[in-house]
Amino acid sequence: MSSMETAQQEATQLPRMPQRRLEGIPGDYGWPLLGHTIPFLKDYHQLVTEQASKYGLVFKGSVLFQRGVTLLGPDANEFVLRDTDHVFSSRAAWNPILEKLFTDGLMLRDFADHKFHRRIMQQAFKKPALASYLDRMNQHIADQIQPWQTGETLSFFDHIKSLLLDVGAQIFFGLDMGPEADKVNQSFIDTTDASLAVLRLPIPGTLWHRGMAGRRYLEKFVTDLIPQKRASDTPDFFSELCKAADEEGGLTDRDVMNHMIFLLFAAHDTTTSTLCSIIYMLARHTEWQETLAEEMASLGKDALDYDDLGKLEKTGWVFRETLRMRPPLTTFPRRTVKDVTWQGYTLPKNTLVNVSTLFTHYMEEYWSQPHTFDPERFSDERAEHKKHFYQWVPFGGGHHKCLGLNFAELQTKTFLFHFLKRYRVKVKAGYEMPVQLVPLAMPKDGLPVELERR
Repeated sequence: MSSMETAQQEATQLPRMPQRRLEGIPGDYGWPLLGHTIPFLKDYHQLVTEQASKYGLVFKGSVLFQRGVTLLGPDANEFVLRDTDHVFSSRAAWNPILEKLFTDGLMLRDFADHKFHRRIMQQAFKKPALASYLDRMNQHIADQIQPWQTGETLSFFDHIKSLLLDVGAQIFFGLDMGPEADKVNQSFIDTTDASLAVLRLPIPGTLWHRGMAGRRYLEKFVTDLIPQKRASDTPDFFSELCKAADEEGGLTDRDVMNHMIFLLFAAHDTTTSTLCSIIYMLARHTEWQETLAEEMASLGKDALDYDDLGKLEKTGWVFRETLRMRPPLTTFPRRTVKDVTWQGYTLPKNTLVNVSTLFTHYMEEYWSQPHTFDPERFSDERAEHKKHFYQWVPFGGGHHKCLGLNFAELQTKTFLFHFLKRYRVKVKAGYEMPVQLVPLAMPKDGLPVELERR
């Protein structure tokens, strides 16, 4: 057995109880039983900033009944995410939170097993596939946003989440969502929300009960489609994955179902987060809204071609700056499969280790005035993001770097192209969007906006 396979096997055998032998590491475990869970849920950014100010860039703590260690900064991100020695298990870290909700998704796999499944899944995100998505996405987005109401307040979150679910279903599943769209959407919301459930018992009315009901609905929805997709010759990824399952071997119908649920979740929930944050930033910084509208108008087109994406340079700056300030996933957890040392501190086997995307994105050593929305920091002239390869990590890095990063940018630019050609967007004077930062960064109030036709 190879060392990689051994590490993978050890990761799946790690006990779920958190590692408690963290002597010598600065920090505290917070309140009895709850630890830092409440401040973590209330304002994760404030919590991690205060702990770093108190203890430095390495500290221990306790969240959601799990004790662990947080390592901060680009060097720590590189150490954990690159994981050159296959020390850090993603599966063992995420499983206690997501195992029953997003079972065996790509993020919940490790080492050789992860590499095998990632190779199959990455077919969905290669250039020919992305170009075909764009062709189908253009008209769909243009048609869907055309009837959006102007002159009155609307919930941008609700509108964009529904739109992106439809786009994802069409592109990845080859489906035009019918009456089940609302049920599928709500099931994803319930399943995601349940990841933060403290009480994990099937008691009606609780987060966990709703989440598990949502998961069961999604399982049936996807599993019922597999025979049809296996027999069809449609150009969607679902059909291609079913064929790959037959050709590759080692991929069961349940694997296919799990991957499709996780893919649709990742493709529409994270981009929902990103676009909510971008629209908020553009509504607050109207000069950038007009700059992007002018950039898109300069193309002289009614639809984007794949080669046009690189021409939307300033749109790319806004995309990157928004992901710096509001990354959808604000922290990445891992769990050690053997003892490892970092900056003189020993992290024993089975230690929960967290790195913080959000903290890194606000470090003054790497970003000038990090609390200021300043897309030009990503221009070639300034290139603030190039001081360290792991200082801008909204998509993670290393073996588990998000497969869909190019798809996310494509989808974001395509939406903004059609949206800003039609609308100006504004929020009420003095409005500040309240944000939940975990499990994904999302507006707490639905992001009320008002649209005005250009």
